[in-house]
Amino acid sequence: MMKKTVSRKRKKAEASKRIALKSTVRRSPKSARVEHLSWDKVELEVLNPLLHRQLIVGQEIMLARILLKKGCVVPWHSHVNEQVSSILEGALKFWIDGKEIVVGPGEVLTIPANMPHKAEALEDTLAIDVFNPPRADWINKTDSYLRQ
Repeated sequence: MMKKTVSRKRKKAEASKRIALKSTVRRSPKSARVEHLSWDKVELEVLNPLLHRQLIVGQEIMLARILLKKGCVVPWHSHVNEQVSSILEGALKFWIDGKEIVVGPGEVLTIPANMPHKAEALEDTLAIDVFNPPRADWINKTDSYLRQ
């Protein structure tokens, strides 16, 4: 009789451990899916005559292809999103953390969340920006600071 009691207690303890472990594993939402996209097929959004962008939005990350004409200024702003900016063509001058940083082709700038920054295209520029989490203001088109 004692063995059955120990056995039941052990099984119950092991089951509760499994439940606890399952709750720490993040499950992907059912709507998550694999997508294979071409930039040629992604909507090109014209924010102003000097600034165009394309967005690909995932569950927890957003990829933006940004085309800036020479002289385009992205005014001072900050956001809760971490940002990684990679310059493919051209050059952007950033004002950030009390510094001026010029980022050119093949270079990357990481911007922590809530860090105020500003940028100017020193020449026609193609950049890829990654945001985590996705920028709700860009998705909802409430980013009026870019639409001037």
